Amino acid sequence: MKIHEYQGKELFRKYNVPVPNGVVIDDAKDAAKAAEKLGTKVTVVKAQIHAGGRGKGGGVKLAKSPKEAEQHAKKILGMTLVTHQTGPEGRLVRRVLPDGSGRTPRAQGPPRRVRKDASCAGS
Repeated sequence: MKIHEYQGKELFRKYNVPVPNGVVIDDAKDAAKAAEKLGTKVTVVKAQIHAGGRGKGGGVKLAKSPKEAEQHAKKILGMTLVTHQTGPEGRLVRRVLPDGSGRTPRAQGPPRRVRKDASCAGS
């Protein structure tokens, strides 16, 4: 099944699975409004194509202001995004998803370690 990220998020919301808020747009002018509506410190502007590797291909950008979200959307919309899954022909980006998934850094605790004890005598 091929669905875009925003469609997957809609399905998750339907079943009360928490996902970051986002707005699908097809015009860069709407990116600033979307970023303001999200109200987060950082907006992640993501190309919506059927392929992985969007970030490595230049299709995912962090915006620290609504104006920056619009600038990123201008660059991404209409581009041919080439990733390891699209092949050299790439895919045309017609929609982007500004979302609030970059709003807070994840807290990291100390690394977890698992200790396994064994002996030749058994347990």
